[in-house]
Amino acid sequence: MKDEIELFKVVNPKEFRIADFDPGFTGKYKKDDAEAILNELRGEMSELQEKLYAANKYSVLIIFQAMDAAGKDSAIKHTMSGLNPQGCQVFSFKQPSAEELDHDFLWRHAKALPERGRIGIHNRSHYENVIVCKVHPEYILNENIASVDSVENIDSKFWDARYESIRSFEKHIHDNGTVIIKFFLNVSKEEQKERFLERIDDSAKYWKFSSGDIEERKKWNDYMDVYEQAIKETSVEQAPWYVIPADKKWFTRIAVSKVIINTLKELKLSVPELSDEEKGMLDKCRTELMNEK
Repeated sequence: MKDEIELFKVVNPKEFRIADFDPGFTGKYKKDDAEAILNELRGEMSELQEKLYAANKYSVLIIFQAMDAAGKDSAIKHTMSGLNPQGCQVFSFKQPSAEELDHDFLWRHAKALPERGRIGIHNRSHYENVIVCKVHPEYILNENIASVDSVENIDSKFWDARYESIRSFEKHIHDNGTVIIKFFLNVSKEEQKERFLERIDDSAKYWKFSSGDIEERKKWNDYMDVYEQAIKETSVEQAPWYVIPADKKWFTRIAVSKVIINTLKELKLSVPELSDEEKGMLDKCRTELMNEK
């Protein structure tokens, strides 16, 4: 499994290029086998989640970033459907509210971090602040930062400081027990077009489509540039990025599941053992229960 995962992991960020990753890759897997494989992976992930919850030493933060129609929602739905809801939480980040804009850009994301023993899933994340905001720097003005009173003030030093803030934030939470997994679902421009057309042609999927999606699509190259730069700047061993092929949703789900399972296995989780004294109390408790009238 680990060899497969290395295909998606950004191991040399300085030389990272999105173009080097094939969005249509499916490896040795076939669509006909996908559901059976995914069911097996769900079971394995569920067992590991139970150990994570019982051990109560780590939390896991899973970040999903992607272009529109890359399949973030379906990846979350299908890979996490076997987990116990009590130990899992999902946050989908939209445009920041007035209250959120009155705090630093990491505030709302820090509030949504998972507790120890739990898995937190962020559908979009603090990376929107160096992706969407970098394509649309005018959005930064909504934050009312004292040193930024015009778009002209938003220069390379500004973005370097944001990358540094993100690296420091992730280092801090990692050092305090949060395991970080970051997924970029790599969909091709051609596949996005097909999915947009499917949404337009299917009335049941109208709600998923906005005319604004087409305007953002026109900035495809800009988005690829900012994604590439963000991944270069922030993929480190304690908070790695994985570039997951997203043209075939069935394979995306398998790849995401395998990365999560491998990460949990590397924690060497185990259910806490009872002390000898507590074990000795079990017989007494059993006797009391059996003697109840």
